[in-house]
Amino acid sequence: MKSKPAAKAKSKSAFNPLLLDSQLCFALYSTSLAMNKVYRKLLRGLDLTYPQYLVMLVLWERDEITVTDIGERLFLDSATLTPLLKRLEAAGLVTRKRAVDDERQVIVALTPQGRALREQAEVVPHSIAAAAQCTLDEAQGMMKTLHALREKLVDSL
Repeated sequence: MKSKPAAKAKSKSAFNPLLLDSQLCFALYSTSLAMNKVYRKLLRGLDLTYPQYLVMLVLWERDEITVTDIGERLFLDSATLTPLLKRLEAAGLVTRKRAVDDERQVIVALTPQGRALREQAEVVPHSIAAAAQCTLDEAQGMMKTLHALREKLVDSL
């Protein structure tokens, strides 16, 4: 005698859009929190916060740029950047001065101490790669996907 098939349980793969784990924003947010914890630990030795590190990365790419340029590169407004830059200046890593041709613009430049910090910071990307346990190709693929997502989101505004 054949037994009756058990009632089918709801498929675990059924998508429920209102589950927390179904939210793309939560996946990005929780991953960002985890990444920031790793960065916080690494940056402690450089005496930098994560946002300060981002500013320093921009300045290591191109020194003596405006606050506006930094803000555009980091997707931050000047009200967010100004206190951050003041702390970097107080730490002796950058200088801020008014542009000669347009006093409304503030030029941010690395100090010798800020330039020297770059060498110490070179270990950070390698440490992040080790923590993430992914290949360079995997990391580049994720960055490409995230950049495309950001562009789509910006375009939707």
